[in-house]
Amino acid sequence: MKNEDIEHLLEKFDHSSLKDFHLVQDDFQLSLSKREDTNVPTPATIDQPTPEPAGETAKESAEPTITAPLVGVVYLAPAPEKPVFKQIGDHVEKGDVVCVVEAMKMINEVKSDLTGTLTKVLVTDGSMVEYDEPLLQIKPD
Repeated sequence: MKNEDIEHLLEKFDHSSLKDFHLVQDDFQLSLSKREDTNVPTPATIDQPTPEPAGETAKESAEPTITAPLVGVVYLAPAPEKPVFKQIGDHVEKGDVVCVVEAMKMINEVKSDLTGTLTKVLVTDGSMVEYDEPLLQIKPD
């Protein structure tokens, strides 16, 4: 199965009312779940900014956000022992890698489409994110 096919399935699943999806094709298996109680193993804790409280969501804020390009597990650093890609207050250039999303054992870089200053981290390292979920807020230059 091609990466584009998997991304297409993830997007369709995300926008559907299904809670679980399981696909078996030859020796390939894909399982997706939207259930809140799934236990996803997380890597070692990384020193990172604490996500903002749930009171104000990024969609309600005036500052632009960087969103998840697909469903998966978000990591704010390239590896558990490495520093985070960007911290609050860091300058971000368009095209800079700001985090990664792991889906199906594939690491997908999330690059900024904005230039500015990182003002908020809206997710926790190692948490599951949905397609188009706000990850970071950037104050444009």
